[in-house]
Amino acid sequence: MKILAIELSTVRGSLAWRDNDVDLAPEWPNDRKNSGAFFENLDNITKKCGAADLIVVGLGPGSYAGTRIAISAAIGLQISSGARLIGFPSICAMESAEADYCVIGDARRQSFFFARISGNELMERPELFSEEGLKSKLASLRNDTPIFCSESLPLFPEAMVRYPSAHLLAQLAQDPNRNFKLPPLEPMYLRDPHITMPRSASSK
Repeated sequence: MKILAIELSTVRGSLAWRDNDVDLAPEWPNDRKNSGAFFENLDNITKKCGAADLIVVGLGPGSYAGTRIAISAAIGLQISSGARLIGFPSICAMESAEADYCVIGDARRQSFFFARISGNELMERPELFSEEGLKSKLASLRNDTPIFCSESLPLFPEAMVRYPSAHLLAQLAQDPNRNFKLPPLEPMYLRDPHITMPRSASSK
């Protein structure tokens, strides 16, 4: 099976291609305001390897813009090739020698998220905490539990910077027993999407 994996949820972007003959995994600094490097790498892979049978996309949580770009590109490739499209939490594909770990991140608005992963599956879905709430949560963990983040968090010096890996996403996509998301794909939201309602005629 020819598998293409796309991961753009953090400041390090990555792609991966796996089949019987080729195993590619380019990575690059992911500028969330300029996706040129992503499309250049994607073009190189598709020209060299052709169409995928299966496309897997990292769904975050992380950069909303990056994840939306990844999903949109995957949909375009799916339409042109007829490939199967699936999504998987990016934080379940972190580079780690440990099967069990936790991930934290800045959720903005003076809040942080916490998630627990075991065997590359979510054991605790991302939950929002205040600074003090997260410090209390982390203090309750076993001392040998790795804590990862995808950006430096000075408030939590115990957290080690690690990034999701498209190469690992491609490997995980070969396991049919995992809990993949099916289309329509969307980024993992830490909060309910905010929708601005139009003003009623009476309020104008």
